[in-house]
Amino acid sequence: MSVLLIGTLDTKGTEFAYVRNRLVALGASVTVADAGVLGPPMFEPDISREVLFSLAGAKYELLKAGGDRGKAIALASEGAAKLAFELHRQGKLTGVLSLGGSAGTTIGTAAMRAVPIGVPKLMVSTLASGQVQPYVGTRDVMMMYSVVDISGLNRISRKVLDNAAAAMAGMINARLQVPNSPLEDKPIIAATMFGVTTPCVEASRKFLENAGYEVLVFHATGTGGRTMEGLIRDGLVAGVLDITTTELADELVGGVLSAGPDRLTAAAIARIPQVISVGALDMVNFGPPETVPEKYHTRRFYQHNPTVTLMRTTPDEMDELGKEIAQKASAAGGPTAIMLPLRGVSAIDAEGKSFWWPEADQALFQSIRNWIAPAVDVTELDLHINDPAFAAACVAKLLELLHPHTTDRVQQG
Repeated sequence: MSVLLIGTLDTKGTEFAYVRNRLVALGASVTVADAGVLGPPMFEPDISREVLFSLAGAKYELLKAGGDRGKAIALASEGAAKLAFELHRQGKLTGVLSLGGSAGTTIGTAAMRAVPIGVPKLMVSTLASGQVQPYVGTRDVMMMYSVVDISGLNRISRKVLDNAAAAMAGMINARLQVPNSPLEDKPIIAATMFGVTTPCVEASRKFLENAGYEVLVFHATGTGGRTMEGLIRDGLVAGVLDITTTELADELVGGVLSAGPDRLTAAAIARIPQVISVGALDMVNFGPPETVPEKYHTRRFYQHNPTVTLMRTTPDEMDELGKEIAQKASAAGGPTAIMLPLRGVSAIDAEGKSFWWPEADQALFQSIRNWIAPAVDVTELDLHINDPAFAAACVAKLLELLHPHTTDRVQQG
């Protein structure tokens, strides 16, 4: 098992050789892969660029002759991802480390995103102090700012690269020395939460932990939903308590916290038990008030804080959201249930609160009733989403789906 050190050895060969030597001095085994395309590598890699590009279905000599740098970067990224994935699958990978500017960061982080959460991933990048979402995605990629350009060794770059090598060596050594937590033997339940559904999810988490599960709670901020769906696709999740489906509203209306059109599909495809509710579908998220699109200025708003403006969803929007939830739930290959809190779907959607609009909520509920398949169990409760009894009912339903041939009791300890 070794650290995959991957990057362009034609333009950054000196720096990669330095980091390789530092890792070896710290006791790490290293596999160097070359992703360069311009000139010859400055030292001989363990995995050549010809092999790397072949993993992406490309011939290096033809690519070099074509002179298309953008295409070369895209293919190098694809090859890097396949290489890292395969090395991990074979049990030969302890971590991924890379260095670079925009091209190197694109290639290196593609490899990092291809391996599971928990595998150490460190990208030393000139871009690390800016917007890094495209590089990090939904993986645990660590971005280290290079401070100076990665162009030769000097008193600053050496310190940064020394720290990068030490950080990677420390992470891989810690993984080898620290035994797994007893929690890692427990099946995982994924749950979704927002500030306005916290009481429900916190109570649900405690019930599930008492029932012998480890609960991963994801903040429904777009990235959170995508991360959860990614872990489900990775096969790490036994069941889903999708209390807070608010990201669907942002995708529909154009808010800033969308998780994309594939939200609420991974559990259905994976055929794992899921309980779906309608938490925080009463709101769409924007930034400060001045960022709200002009076309929405006559709508109902709630200022959550100076940087977050919430907009109430209308009956028509709730009708569309209900149809989407029902259709996605109906297409699920595994046990699926929907839980509806008839007295409000968020902390500010309750009688006397800012977003209380019974007609809009009824449009959501009725749409789900209209479009849901008979095989999907829909439970309607005369409760608010944050009532403890609603949390208990959601957990009881999920345990029923997880263990259909036994009687499970929610222990409220």
